[in-house]
Amino acid sequence: MSILIIYIVTKTYLTGIWQIWLQQQSQQQLINSKPIVDITSHVWFNSAAISKNFILPGAITIIMTIIGSILTSLVVAREWERGTMEALLSTPMTKLEFLLSKLIPYYFIGLLALIICFLVTVGIMHVPFRGSFWLLLILSSLYLWVILQLGLLISTVTRNQFNAAMIALNVAFLPAVMLSGFVFEINSMPAIIQIITYIIPARYYVNILQTLFLAGDIFSVMLINVGFLLMCLLLLFVVIFKKTQMQLD
Repeated sequence: MSILIIYIVTKTYLTGIWQIWLQQQSQQQLINSKPIVDITSHVWFNSAAISKNFILPGAITIIMTIIGSILTSLVVAREWERGTMEALLSTPMTKLEFLLSKLIPYYFIGLLALIICFLVTVGIMHVPFRGSFWLLLILSSLYLWVILQLGLLISTVTRNQFNAAMIALNVAFLPAVMLSGFVFEINSMPAIIQIITYIIPARYYVNILQTLFLAGDIFSVMLINVGFLLMCLLLLFVVIFKKTQMQLD
């Protein structure tokens, strides 16, 4: 019986020593071995992860959307409510002249707002701008014409200032904040919401601004967004041209 106890104790002791030796050998191998691939992460754009460099370019989109949609959504509705639309319709003014007379003043207001926002963003907030300023003006003008026509279409259809302002708020402003990628990353949204974002013009303008500010003139990115904005521009122009009436009902 004593021999059996001695055998068990000895076996347990030797097994423990063997396991300790195996652990020491495995740890020594891990210390001496070097990984085959050394992975290091590097952020290409906004490497310091400064939030204002990402947020402020997108905020310009919101300002341009407010000027373009909400202000122009009131111009035609105001004419109908004040009764001055009849006087305009009695003139030999063409439909194109009428539309341009409502769009051009707000276009220059929008450009002025863009320049002020650019100066504040770069000069005061010190956000880097790596793109071309002239390219920024051209692409911003394209987006501005899109959003101006959207507001004018709302004003033409509703003919009421309160209703036009509410519709512009829900159709232009809120989607620009929630669905453009300015606040929430589009890739993290549900699939059905991601599909809806493709009809939001602000999505493409946010992408353009963030590319110009953080990356520079990357034309492969610009062309895709410009193409969608051009389609929106042409579609809105056709719809608003058909909806605008130059005679009384």
